[in-house]
Amino acid sequence: MARQFSTVGVVGLGTMGAGIAEVLARTGLTVIAVDVNEEGLARGLGHLEHSTSRAVARGKLDEAGKAVLLGRITTTTELADLAECDLVVEAVPERMELKAAVFAALDGICGPDTVFASNTSSLSITEIGVHTGRPGKVVGMHFFNPTQVLKLVEVIRSVVTEPEVVTDVVALVEQLGKAPVVIGDRAGFIANALLFGYLNHAVRMYESRYATREDLDAAMRYGCGYPMGPLALLDLIGLDTAYEILDTMYHQSRNRLHAPAPLLKQMITAGLLGRKSGRGFYTYDAPDSPTVVPDAHTPAAAADDDSVREVRRVGVVGTGTMATGIVEVFAKRGYDVVLRARTADKADAALAKVRKSLDRAVSKGKLSDVDAAAALGRVSTAVEFKDLADCDLLVEAVAEDLTVKKAVFQALDEVCKPGAVLATTTSSLPVVECAAATTRPGDVVGLHFFNPAQVMKLVEVVDTIATDADVVATAREVCLDLGKVPVHCGDRAGFIVNALLFPYLNDAVKMLEAHYADAADIDNAMKVGCGLPMGPFELLDVVGLDVSLAIERSLYLEFREAGFAPAPLLEHLVTAGRLGRKTGKGFRDYG
Repeated sequence: MARQFSTVGVVGLGTMGAGIAEVLARTGLTVIAVDVNEEGLARGLGHLEHSTSRAVARGKLDEAGKAVLLGRITTTTELADLAECDLVVEAVPERMELKAAVFAALDGICGPDTVFASNTSSLSITEIGVHTGRPGKVVGMHFFNPTQVLKLVEVIRSVVTEPEVVTDVVALVEQLGKAPVVIGDRAGFIANALLFGYLNHAVRMYESRYATREDLDAAMRYGCGYPMGPLALLDLIGLDTAYEILDTMYHQSRNRLHAPAPLLKQMITAGLLGRKSGRGFYTYDAPDSPTVVPDAHTPAAAADDDSVREVRRVGVVGTGTMATGIVEVFAKRGYDVVLRARTADKADAALAKVRKSLDRAVSKGKLSDVDAAAALGRVSTAVEFKDLADCDLLVEAVAEDLTVKKAVFQALDEVCKPGAVLATTTSSLPVVECAAATTRPGDVVGLHFFNPAQVMKLVEVVDTIATDADVVATAREVCLDLGKVPVHCGDRAGFIVNALLFPYLNDAVKMLEAHYADAADIDNAMKVGCGLPMGPFELLDVVGLDVSLAIERSLYLEFREAGFAPAPLLEHLVTAGRLGRKTGKGFRDYG
């Protein structure tokens, strides 16, 4: 039977420490909170007052309950007052020398059975434990911010942590209403090891001026359903904290993808730490405020541009899911659309898919019968490329095969009128290769819609070295007219979303391959700890392991970055025909 903890000490009353103290007290435990001085205690009590008052305002706590909760927490500046605690949770800043000093002092104060836990997000529990005479009773308890809301707690055991200590701490985490994941001691644990490589990659993209901060953040929010974009999230975490975590991970892994982007160090040195300082990647109206205000880097509002080309008639080449989705999006918005298929039968089948999708929207109350009929009436079909001759915008949405796409662009080049915009929906192939297949490379642009096109808001507008400025402006204007969120980037493998997403997914496969955690725990950590809509293995199974492998290979070939090389486990699963949900077996088996 698990040991019952009744009195718990919390060392450090910053944002995390105050949150941990509140969660413990909410469960009925007696909490003794320590900070270095009276100023620190006052700040911590301020955090507690603010958080509990907000809970009262939201109806999750009444005034009497708030008083009882706060009454369970006593504060002190003396570590000696923790002598009778059953468990002490350390939540001081992420510096090993500071944590080591706290644990060494606690070791001389607390009884031999007291369990020590660190809330570190990246430092070694083993190294922290050796500063005590009881390394077997030292464990990691990594709560996530805001502690009062997020359910995940990573419970980290070192090679010498006693099994019963892990059992007791897991039982306590469950008692707190949290979801524990038990893992070994390595830098970043699960969530940060996967999250911070992705965040660092986003900083490098911004640093190289590949995309604006607004477009990077919008891409991941609207393309992946993430609650925050990477740069806004870094501002929330704190750039100094992010740097420390990355630096710790790099020194343990020697993985270049964990080496902090130089821009982070420059910003920290300049005092741009994120929300807490009022400026980071964005500027805020006050320190600790979430409200972003315009600054020198805010894009100017687009003026009416006379150079934007007129688009009234749209040709879509292809009959797959993406093609029919794009046809529907344009037709619903009032454009005349020509759907080109290789045969009349394929054209009829594709039109039937559009009709079925529109009918489904009507049945769900998202579209009226009249509007659905009008949209369908705007769609005509064609088999010959010459029937696309009068289109203003041509969207190629055929298979992700460069030879096939180049043949389409050669055919379009021969029949399309001068000034027509030629767009490819490729998600990973070079747009410039399509442009080079024509005699009008300035008219060629990437328009990467996301699946399902009828639902997903994001479109990546990709310009090549040859794309004319008015073509980019036209593509952006069309996307806005469709109610989409266009983000602008250059022509390189993965564009924004896939270039950020797939190295993270690959890192998750490598973590599984190393037997650090199982797929369910990794998925749970990223969903519960980071608020992502799907865990990495759920997402890989949905995308298709063969598709994922192809994208990862293209990224590796383009950037020659060792960390981008596809994990052998992914290669083996694809070879074995385990391609995800579409085959019934991937990282999981589906009935």
